[in-house]
Amino acid sequence: MFRAIKYIGNQELLKRRKTLFVCSKRAPMATYEKIFGWVESLTERDVVVCCDTTELEQEVMKSLLVNEVPTILVVMNRFRYENNVQIQKALAEERLLIVVMQQTDKKQWSPRDRNFYLINQVADHIVGGYIDKYGSLFPLLVGLKNFEALTHNLVSDIAAEPDNRYQRWTVGEDRTLLRMYYEDMGIHEIKKRLNRTYLAVRERIRAITMPEDVLKGREFEEFVLELLDVKNGKYILKEWRGDKTMGKVFPKNNSYPDLLIEESETKQCVAIECKWRKALNHIAMMELFSPEQLISYQEFAQERNLPVFIVLGIGGTPCEPDDTYIIPLEKASFEFTPSKKDPSKLVSEPSQLNAFKRATTDAPLSMDEFCSTDPIPPSPTSTKQQPNYI
Repeated sequence: MFRAIKYIGNQELLKRRKTLFVCSKRAPMATYEKIFGWVESLTERDVVVCCDTTELEQEVMKSLLVNEVPTILVVMNRFRYENNVQIQKALAEERLLIVVMQQTDKKQWSPRDRNFYLINQVADHIVGGYIDKYGSLFPLLVGLKNFEALTHNLVSDIAAEPDNRYQRWTVGEDRTLLRMYYEDMGIHEIKKRLNRTYLAVRERIRAITMPEDVLKGREFEEFVLELLDVKNGKYILKEWRGDKTMGKVFPKNNSYPDLLIEESETKQCVAIECKWRKALNHIAMMELFSPEQLISYQEFAQERNLPVFIVLGIGGTPCEPDDTYIIPLEKASFEFTPSKKDPSKLVSEPSQLNAFKRATTDAPLSMDEFCSTDPIPPSPTSTKQQPNYI
C-alpha cells in the first residue's frame, strides 16, 4: 500500500477528473509519434497523472509541461527536480502538483506495485502509450473499461520514421538543441523545432552532452551527497573528482575515489567511491571489484592515510536505487571461484555483499557508518596472483 508523504504545488488538481498515462518500459521509438500526438491534443481542461521512472515517462512529463497541460507528477520517496526549468515554471503558474509517495509496508516498492495503486485508486481514465503484452502492465489493464490504448499494432498503426541520424548537423542546430535541452524542453519540442526524427534528436543529444554512463555515475554521486546532506554544513565536501579524459588519455587520479568528505566538528575524513549498477550479477561483481581498481584505491589510501569506502547502489535508478551497500576497502577483496559452466573462468557470488547492505536505502548517512578501526591495507605487489577476468 502507498501513502502520500508530501504535496508540492496545486492540490486543487486532485479534485478534477484525472487521466493516468502509463507505458511499458521498452517502448519502441516508432510509438513516439502517436504518444506525443496525444499530448498535443490535450488542453488546460485536462489533468494528466504521470510518473518519471522510464525515459519515455520523463519525456511525456516534459511535453505536458511545455504544452501547459495541468499535470500531477508522482514520485517515490523524495523530490529531485529542484533545478528543472519547466517544473519550476509550472509550479509558479499553479498547473503542477508533485505527489511524493511512500510504501507503507516494509517491502521494497516496484513500478508494478505503484502502477497497480495508481490504476485502481487514483485514475478516472487510463491512457496507454505502448503496452507490452509480456510486461507487468498488461495484466493490470486487461478488461478495464476506462482504459484507452494509443497504439494497437505497430505495423498497421505506426509509420516508421525516416532514418536521418547521419544527416549533418549545423552549428546553429546544435546551439538550438543544447539550449532547448538545458531548458528541459524535451525531445518532442526539439524534434518539432528542428524537423528531425526522434531517433536523430536522441542520438545527437547523447553525442554532444554528457555520456549516459557518466551521467548515471554523476547522478549516483549526487544521491550519496544528498544522504550526507552536505548543504547543512555538518559534512564538508573537500574533493569531487571530475574524471576528465582526452580520448584514451586520462590522469592517474581518475582512478582514485570520487569524493573526499570531512566532518566539520571532528575533522575526520573519509574517501568514498560511488558506484551504481542496474543489477548485481557475476559480471558486475568482477567489474566493480577488479584488482586494478582496488589497487588504485589502496594506493590512494596509503598516500593520503585515509580510510576508503565503496558506496554501491543496485537497481532502481541512480538517484533512487533499490539497495545501497557501504563496503570498507579492506573488505572489498571478494572470493572468486571457478564457474560451474566453465571452470576456466572465475566468478563471484553477489550474496557476499549482503553483510554490507544498508537497512534503509534512503536513510541519511552519518560518519558512524564509515568508522573503521582496521588498518589501511598495503598495496598488493605486482607478483600477487590475480583472478583471470574473461
